[in-house]
Amino acid sequence: MSQTESVRLSKRLAEQQNCSRREAELYIEAGHVQVDGQVVLVPGTHIGIGQQVRLAPGAKPEPVPPVTLLLHKPAGYTQGDAYGRVPSARSLLTEKNLAAYDAPAPVRVLEHHFAGQLAYLPIPVPGSGLVIYTQDPRIARKLEEDAYALEQEIVVGVKGKIAEGGLQRLCHGLIADRQPLPPAKVSWQNEDHLRFAIKGFWPDKIEAMCAAVGLQVVSLRRLRVGRVSMAKLPQGQWRYLLPWEKF
Repeated sequence: MSQTESVRLSKRLAEQQNCSRREAELYIEAGHVQVDGQVVLVPGTHIGIGQQVRLAPGAKPEPVPPVTLLLHKPAGYTQGDAYGRVPSARSLLTEKNLAAYDAPAPVRVLEHHFAGQLAYLPIPVPGSGLVIYTQDPRIARKLEEDAYALEQEIVVGVKGKIAEGGLQRLCHGLIADRQPLPPAKVSWQNEDHLRFAIKGFWPDKIEAMCAAVGLQVVSLRRLRVGRVSMAKLPQGQWRYLLPWEKF
């Protein structure tokens, strides 16, 4: 179909509804518009002159509310932009990767939910587990202002023999980057996994902490940030932060 035979959906809807182009875009982005019986979410979609455009009854031209997405990041992904051979975990934020067990807060997954998502509270690229993306300025402000006050729970796979008194040193008294670290809660989960509950510093300090007591980190997985848990979220999949969940 050539563009001379087609028109942008937002333009057609604006003319059809006698509304502004911006209002038409809001209708479309919210999933209120069908073309030949199929929902279309992209305002710039070109449609044919003869195609039927329908606006859902009672729809209002309101912005799509911002959402927060919780992803189980696999090891080897960065939370930010891809670089070199390191892919971005943002590439996993697609409708097909929505966890099947989850009952999302929005009824319909919208393309707008994936736009402008920013990552907070980083974990190392070799690490896995819970990462947070949000469009919501209130959530972003919370994660920025309270970043060092939020407890993070992390399971760390290690090998080697821990130094005498090493567990106590992990809990208090270690230095990283020439700075004393705040106290941490560290315990053995089993013979080769430690469980860390940390505040006041990032998980990227854990490798140096373990090295200081004779242990080598072989895996790192974040389970929880504040009161929000990854729970049974499958690796590589995501879910919505639900309205009643608070960090």
